[in-house]
Amino acid sequence: MIIHVLSTLIFLVLAGLSARRWADHGADRRIMESLVRNQPRDPARFDPAMVDHLPEPARRYLLYTIAPKTPLYTVATLSMQGKFGMGDRDKPNYLAMSARQTLAAPVGFIWSMSARRGWIRISGSDTARWTRFWLMGLLPVARMGGTKDHARSAFGRYVAEAVFWTPAALLPGPNVHWELVDVNAARVTLRHNGLSQSVDVTVAEDGRPLQVHFDRWSNANPEKEYRWQPFGGYLSEFREVEGFRLPMHVEAGNHFGTERYFPFFVVDVTEIAFPHD
Repeated sequence: MIIHVLSTLIFLVLAGLSARRWADHGADRRIMESLVRNQPRDPARFDPAMVDHLPEPARRYLLYTIAPKTPLYTVATLSMQGKFGMGDRDKPNYLAMSARQTLAAPVGFIWSMSARRGWIRISGSDTARWTRFWLMGLLPVARMGGTKDHARSAFGRYVAEAVFWTPAALLPGPNVHWELVDVNAARVTLRHNGLSQSVDVTVAEDGRPLQVHFDRWSNANPEKEYRWQPFGGYLSEFREVEGFRLPMHVEAGNHFGTERYFPFFVVDVTEIAFPHD
C-alpha cells in the first residue's frame, strides 16, 4: 500500500514537472513567433547618406556593418555554440553550450540554450520577461523575471547584441541617438517603453567594431543587489550575411574593463538569418 502511494505521488510530481516544462516550450515558441513578426515587410534599403551627420566612429561602424542597398532588416535569428560560465573569474565552471536566439531590438529577444558538462545538463530560456532554467530537463533550478529590474537588465543585453548582429536597428531615428566618445568610439542610446540603454562601441580604422562597453543594470555581484556595473566584450571573425557584415565570435561578461572581468559568454555563431517573406 505504501509503495503504491509513493509510486503514485512520484508519478504525479513527474507528470506535473513535465507539463510545466512543455508549457515553457510553448511559451518560448510563442514569443519567438511574435518577435519575428516585428520584421519590416518592405524595409528601406541602406543609403550611406543616412549616416552622414553622425559622429565619425558611428558613421564608420554603420558603413562597415551595412552595405549600400541592403534591406534594413532589424530582426535576426541565430544559432550558436560555445561555452557558458556558471562561476567566476577564479573558477569559471564552464559548460559546453549550444543555443538559438531571436533578436528584435528594441522590442525584445529570446535565447534558448542547452548546456552540459559530464552528466550535468542545463537547459532553458532567457527573455525580457523571464529567465527559466532546468536541470536534466526535469528540475527547475532558476525561475525569475516579471520585474522592472529584470526587464531593465535584459534591455541592456539585447541593445548591446543589436550592436553585434542587427545594426539596422541602430540607425538614427526618434529613439536612437549617437554621440561621440573619442576618435575611435561612439555611444548609441536606445529608448523603448520607458527604458533607456547606452552602449559604447569601439571601432577600428575601417569601422569594424572591436568591442562594446556599457553600464548594465545587474545583480551579478556578491550582494546580489541590482546596480549599474560594467559589462562588455570583444567581437571578431566577421562574415557577410545578406548585406550585413557581422561578428561570428563573441566573448562577453560582467565587470568588463576591470580586474574582475569574467567572460562567461563565449560563442561562435554557426548560422544567422533575417527571416522575411
